[in-house]
Amino acid sequence: MLTVFIATFAIFLLVIFGMSLGFIVKRKSIQGSCGGIAALGMEKVCNCPEPCDARKKRMAREAKRQKLRIL
Repeated sequence: MLTVFIATFAIFLLVIFGMSLGFIVKRKSIQGSCGGIAALGMEKVCNCPEPCDARKKRMAREAKRQKLRIL
């Protein structure tokens, strides 16, 4: 029983280390996203008063694609 606990604890430590290493390498602060679920293909009503920068870029790309399809 103790070996299972130690193995599980070690796995959790490895996962936490991997996530922190990814955070340190990218040097990007953790932030929430408005419309992040839309990137998965699911629609969600955004509760933000104004869309975030990533959402604005995505909306601009979609508008440009739609415009090119119409022409």
